[in-house]
Amino acid sequence: MNDKVIIYQVFTRLFGNRNLSRKENGTIAENGCGKMADFTPEVLKDIQKMGISHVWYTGIIRHATQTDYSAYGIPRQHPAIVKGKAGSPYAITDYYDVDPDLAVDVKQRMKEFEELVDRTHEAGLKVIIDFVPNHVARQYHSICKPKKVKDLGETDNQEHGFDPQNNFYYCPGQRFAPYFDLYQGEQEPYMEEPAKATGNDHFDNAPGRTDWYETVKLNYGVDYYAGRIGYFTPIPDTWQKMTDILLFWAKKGIDGFRCDMAEMVPAEFWQYATAIVKKKYKHIVFVGEVYNPYEYRRYLAAGFDWLYDKVGMYDTMRSVICGQSSTHAISQAWQQTDDIRDHMLYFLENHDEQRIASDFFAANAQKGVPAMIASVLMQQNPFMLYAGEEYGERGMDREGFSGNDGRTTIFDYWCVDTLCRANCQQLTDEEKALYDIHLKTMQIARQEKAVSDGVFFDLMYVNGHLQRQYAFLRRAEGELLIVVANFDGADATIDVHIPAHAFDYLKMKEKKAIGVDLLTKEKLAMSLKMDGSVRMEVNANSGRVWKVKL
Repeated sequence: MNDKVIIYQVFTRLFGNRNLSRKENGTIAENGCGKMADFTPEVLKDIQKMGISHVWYTGIIRHATQTDYSAYGIPRQHPAIVKGKAGSPYAITDYYDVDPDLAVDVKQRMKEFEELVDRTHEAGLKVIIDFVPNHVARQYHSICKPKKVKDLGETDNQEHGFDPQNNFYYCPGQRFAPYFDLYQGEQEPYMEEPAKATGNDHFDNAPGRTDWYETVKLNYGVDYYAGRIGYFTPIPDTWQKMTDILLFWAKKGIDGFRCDMAEMVPAEFWQYATAIVKKKYKHIVFVGEVYNPYEYRRYLAAGFDWLYDKVGMYDTMRSVICGQSSTHAISQAWQQTDDIRDHMLYFLENHDEQRIASDFFAANAQKGVPAMIASVLMQQNPFMLYAGEEYGERGMDREGFSGNDGRTTIFDYWCVDTLCRANCQQLTDEEKALYDIHLKTMQIARQEKAVSDGVFFDLMYVNGHLQRQYAFLRRAEGELLIVVANFDGADATIDVHIPAHAFDYLKMKEKKAIGVDLLTKEKLAMSLKMDGSVRMEVNANSGRVWKVKL
């Protein structure tokens, strides 16, 4: 298999749902829910053929929901502290259980997950699941934990706001009393006393509506009350419990963890936990959601394989797409992390970000194509695609709790329009064309050695005249790729200068050649000369990938 990693994020609850009711704030009975079983061998093979290497199944571990599964022995969650009818997959209620929404047979939900892992591997794909280390649901209680495992908070001293061996932070003598009305007609109030600190580092008993009020913060031995002093000797109890949870899921045969808000958990824990997990399961990768560029290298040193490049490359690409920055900003973005470039995960959409085609972003999915071409092909590092992005999903639905915000909901039961129509072969010509260019670009990344294993050379420093195009070279063995992404809304005829330094750096000789565009199969006669230029036409919001034999 090619070494270029392309992760396909699927929101498991939504991916296979074909119920077209789409009732705002609808229940699971009204709006339906996708299942793990929807990922059939045929579906997974189609994903693999797209050039995908890893599938990130978002929302596998059981989380808070307003759906009542008490008939199966699953504790019911108070609706006042659940966001949306379906609930957030980042408010975990049992680290050792699978979300019952995703199972055809609730009693066999873990078995169905294990079968999903097997099917995914049989399709030639690897499995990533979420690990949510920073916070849990307010009513966390494990009913599936192994024997002899103490539940989170079970042995806490609740009279101490902070104790290095507590699993939670407390507000002794204070009842949970948020600054807004939680209730929507529930007869029984939600009671929590003493109140626990809220997941987004809110350390009093009264979180606001914009806080992560449905969650409680986990204690890794950091005393926030005294100014973030760490107490890591002896090893905090939470470290051991959470490492055991990682080992539990690793044993299921998965290939990696996407670690939610990893930077809100001390790097010292990650160094401890990743070392233990990787010693036993050497193939496991850790993907960290880290937003502070100043922390990147520290978290990589603590065992992470890939980190979100959100503040750098994502924000830059968004700015260029929207015409707020020149394409030269892309060069500046990759240069900021050049020493760790193989560890930066590029993406244009995920469950937290607005859809490119939404009115809140570019209002047109085609405008994201040049950014996709550049992001996928410019380096050897991994790229992530969010299910529906390849069809131009708009994310402009008013699903319920999430409202109309340009994102695909993570809180509600819903049917995603483009995913549903793609399954039924009802895509428009524009959506088919968008899928086709995504497919071709990702296959190029997976099949061309110049991308997966080749050298990168940025051409922008000698092409100051290019303000809406981004140009670079990739070279491996006897092959050269000349890649140009056109962010402009108009077709362009441009001259791409290639400096003498590129010939030296890439060990190329001057020659006349025929370039073949791997996206269109068009051919172009070109003269490759030191400090010369290659003239080409590039369609609006598209790109060229010229392959040249050297």
